[in-house]
Amino acid sequence: MNANQFIKAVAQLQGWREFTFLLALAERSFPNYALFADAVGLKTGAKMRLLLDNCWEMLEERPSESEIPKMLARLESLSPDVDEYDAYGVYPAFDFCQLLEQALLNRLNPAKHRASDATRLATATVMNFIELSEGDGLDEDELVRLLEQHPLMKEDKLFQRDLVLALKKQRTPTGRFVEETRNMAANNGISNLGIEL
Repeated sequence: MNANQFIKAVAQLQGWREFTFLLALAERSFPNYALFADAVGLKTGAKMRLLLDNCWEMLEERPSESEIPKMLARLESLSPDVDEYDAYGVYPAFDFCQLLEQALLNRLNPAKHRASDATRLATATVMNFIELSEGDGLDEDELVRLLEQHPLMKEDKLFQRDLVLALKKQRTPTGRFVEETRNMAANNGISNLGIEL
């Protein structure tokens, strides 16, 4: 699947497939949130984990209409304010929150397509991290080369493509499929930035 085919396939995701795609992107970046929260002494990692788990459960049972706004409010209360922290880690942590918010908003209003923006956001998290950690002093061409060849970028691309292909093939969100997708996204606790819980 080339880049154009991937973009088109993401744009075609709907319903439970789009929700699962958004959730899987959030799951992959969850360690970025948990490690940031831990590093700055916020006691929110376990609460956010519970919220993310509750979202996965929505694939098997549909929540009541009133439940999702409550979950969105909970997410907002657990989200870090990027202006309050000097640490770079707040940005990937906040990106995770935005991905989870997109998943919840998808459940609230499934007609509005969100997967294309989410895939760009998830990829930008990785790009910004590489640029900050390894891109110092590089000109534009060198930076493009670094990003194209970087293992984290390759891994992120592969994960997102495999995810889309799996979703396209699957007819219904069976318990087994959801569990496999969730495990693939969780990546043994290693995030899209290669940091480990």
